[in-house]
Amino acid sequence: MKLLILLIYFAIMIGIGLYCRKHATDVNGFVLGGRSVGPWLTAFAYGTSYFSAVVFVGYAGQFGWKYGIAATWAGIGNAIIGSLLAWVVLGRRTRIMTQHLDSATMPQFFGQRFHNQALKIASSVIIFIFLIPYTASLYNGLSRLFGMAFDIDYSVCILLMAVLTAIYVIAGGYMATAINDFIQGIIMIFGIATIIGAVLKSQGGFLAALNGLAEVSDETVSTSPGIFASFFGPDPLNLMFVVILTSLGTWGLPQMVQKFYAIRDERAIKTGTIISTIFALIVAGGCYFLGGFGRLFSDQIDVAANGYDSIIPTMLQNLGPTLIALVVILVLSASMSTLSSLVIASSSTLTIDFLKDNFIKNMSEKKQVMFIRVLIVVFIAISAILALIQYKSNVTFIAQLMGISWGALAGAFLAPFLYSLYWKGTTVAACWVSFLFGTILMIVDMLAPAVLPEMLRSPINCGSVAMLAGLVLVPVVSLVTPKPDKNLVEDTFSCYDKDIVVAQKSNLGK
Repeated sequence: MKLLILLIYFAIMIGIGLYCRKHATDVNGFVLGGRSVGPWLTAFAYGTSYFSAVVFVGYAGQFGWKYGIAATWAGIGNAIIGSLLAWVVLGRRTRIMTQHLDSATMPQFFGQRFHNQALKIASSVIIFIFLIPYTASLYNGLSRLFGMAFDIDYSVCILLMAVLTAIYVIAGGYMATAINDFIQGIIMIFGIATIIGAVLKSQGGFLAALNGLAEVSDETVSTSPGIFASFFGPDPLNLMFVVILTSLGTWGLPQMVQKFYAIRDERAIKTGTIISTIFALIVAGGCYFLGGFGRLFSDQIDVAANGYDSIIPTMLQNLGPTLIALVVILVLSASMSTLSSLVIASSSTLTIDFLKDNFIKNMSEKKQVMFIRVLIVVFIAISAILALIQYKSNVTFIAQLMGISWGALAGAFLAPFLYSLYWKGTTVAACWVSFLFGTILMIVDMLAPAVLPEMLRSPINCGSVAMLAGLVLVPVVSLVTPKPDKNLVEDTFSCYDKDIVVAQKSNLGK
């Protein structure tokens, strides 16, 4: 039964990819779906790219164990800051300016916005390098659930996920990804609600589970009674850093911001904002809420031996076969949707912003799409190999991989991108400072954490500091470095002042 459900799911994914081939004949169609994606598809594409096995298995397990029920704040932050405010602050202005500049990727945006080819090349290299560890972490979380449900070897799990994702992304591009994301999002919403209900029922219901959590004590964490069932948990400061990294980080991630490039119209922005926020509240809030009860299963979990990534699979292993199948489909959906988003962002960036014009002159539309497809295969292969190496050598765990990737990308891009949309005074030098500070800080945290203050030795904390520091560095550096060309900046920002005609039901007029 479990295998049959999986086969049907795979057939649908591939079928959609083949159906959407007609939308993927040129760069605009392959990368952005022709900038004609409606509100539901855009909102679900945003949400499913946001949440993956990294959140469900890695973060929910780790932070639920550390902070108890207070970990739910991370999910609430994801909904309010990572979804609602991201759409309100970035959505409309990103869509308008990127269309005005004719940019399909974040590096292309930087290159056109500042008329600086070096910025475009540097940002494309940063994206390609730092998206790989994030992609590797997707495989790891999925493998644990596949192993629990089907007793399948880890290498087979990786191969299966990589091949299936490659088929439908290469065939149908962004439109196939968006349609599949919608289906996968429905599965995620239904799945997380069902699983939470089943797990709480196994513990005697919500109130009984909460009371049981209040009785759990761990003196190595806190001596306060009932700390894991409390409002802010045992470590509010570090919980705040988790909220910042996983919520504000989306504002600077190329695979997330790129969703705003493809929005069809004003209605799509308004509707998409609501849908995306509700989706995040259910999925992210549900994941962290579920993880908060992890310590009720402490007699079955050996964190020291198996790591935090074993917590969620252990909580679910005694569910019935149908629910186990639902869990696997849920996490497979979350992981494949995120993987497809990552590989499109990375391969399109490398082709359009790095290879085109710099190494291959006069690259036609057809050749660009071909290179993007080839690089999708390369990117998936590299990340799969890295996932295997990481698993066999036990280098690190899911949350660390994601923390490094998100910290570097958002630390480098969040502030320059945000200020570039709103402030005419943002300078090229400020962008360079943010790029270098974010990436170098995370590289040091990964390779030589001992040289950093103790608080920054965690990738979560370090990534959060990189993002917040960029918000200060960019305006400060912009004020003391050469101002951008006034005519070029005015031309760029003129897109916001264009007159449009709307129906009277939308505007009463004078």
